[in-house]
This record gives sequence, C-alpha cells and structure tokens, in this order.
Amino acid sequence: MNTRFSSLVTIKKSAVDKSERAVQNANKDFHNATQSLELSYSSLGAMELPKSGTIAQMLASRTLINSQRTQISHHKEWVDFASSQLKSAKEKLKLDMIEYEKFKYLELEEMKQMIKQKKIEEAKELDEIALMTYKKTS
Repeated sequence: MNTRFSSLVTIKKSAVDKSERAVQNANKDFHNATQSLELSYSSLGAMELPKSGTIAQMLASRTLINSQRTQISHHKEWVDFASSQLKSAKEKLKLDMIEYEKFKYLELEEMKQMIKQKKIEEAKELDEIALMTYKKTS
C-alpha cells in the first residue's frame, strides 16, 4: 500500500544506508590509524641506543629516534582526525535514523488510517447489501 510518505521513506532509508557505510569506512580508518600509531610506538621501543661507537653512529641513531617521534606525532594527529570523522559520521547516522523512523511512523499511521477508512466503506457496503436483500425478501 503506497502512501504519500512511501517515497520519502525510501529516500530516508537510502540516506541511512549511506550513513551506515560512512560509519563503517570511518571506523576502518580509525582502526588503521590506531594500528599505525601502535606500530610506531613498538618501532620506537625496539630501537636500541648505541652505548659505544663513533659520534656519527650516535647522531644517526638520534636522527632515527627523532624521525620515529615525528612519525608518532603524525600518527597521533591521524588518530585524532579519524576519531573526529568517526564521531561526526555517527552523529549523521543518528540524525538520519531519526528522520527515517519519523517518516516510517508517519507512513504507518497513514496506512492505519487508510485501513480504517476502507473498513468503514466495506461496512457501509455490507449494510447497503443487507438492506437491499432484506427489502427483496420482505
């Protein structure tokens, strides 16, 4: 049974589906970012500082550590960005779901009204048929 809200419900459903895919993608990006950050921390922890050697080896080791720290800060920024993207995607999904449920409810209420009206019309028709058959038999 189609109502005036049926097309809106399908549009809102597609918006919810799109938002769900966006949340999944944002969640995947956030997961990748946290994995990269953890990997960077483990790489920094695995680095061994030279206890003896030439000054060039010490400077090279220091450069590697600074590079790894820079990469860690970059990954932290990526995690923060991915987290904010995930949060905004979840908010959009929540709003889209509210809109979808609202129009679905309105569609359901209109269907109930249509069914009620149809029942009233059928009752009137049955009453008319009963009156006509009663008049013929009397």
